[in-house]
Amino acid sequence: MRHYEIVLLVHPDQSEQVPAMIERYTSVITDKGGKVHRQEDWGRRQLAFPIDNAHKAHYVLLNIEADNEVIDDLKSTFRFNDAIIRNMIMRRKDAVTEASPMMKSVEAKKAKDEAQAAVSRTRSEQDDDVEEDDVDLDDQSTEQADEA
Repeated sequence: MRHYEIVLLVHPDQSEQVPAMIERYTSVITDKGGKVHRQEDWGRRQLAFPIDNAHKAHYVLLNIEADNEVIDDLKSTFRFNDAIIRNMIMRRKDAVTEASPMMKSVEAKKAKDEAQAAVSRTRSEQDDDVEEDDVDLDDQSTEQADEA
């Protein structure tokens, strides 16, 4: 069996059906003795140029290990599926299981956003603590003034 990398561009109107499509294609691969090493859903992204009057597309990446028969079945399935506006099947020397650079950048952005959210939460908590301390100080100063 050989290793392949498959990238699919799905029409943006069909984005809701992408998980079902991925499940269908992975079941075709596994039923015929293949393996799925990596599966990534990159989401909707801007296209470099319009394809069939679509300016965005839903991107999907699959790294698989399969026979040539499975690849031929997938090619014909992609060709007759109107929801898939572009596809690319590349042969690889080895199986790729680590996250793609696209997913690494998405994960890095997500981690950065979470860190910024945590910093803003701690700042707001610190601001709340300062306000409570100010209230206590004001109460103490009025009590001291009343005693005098």
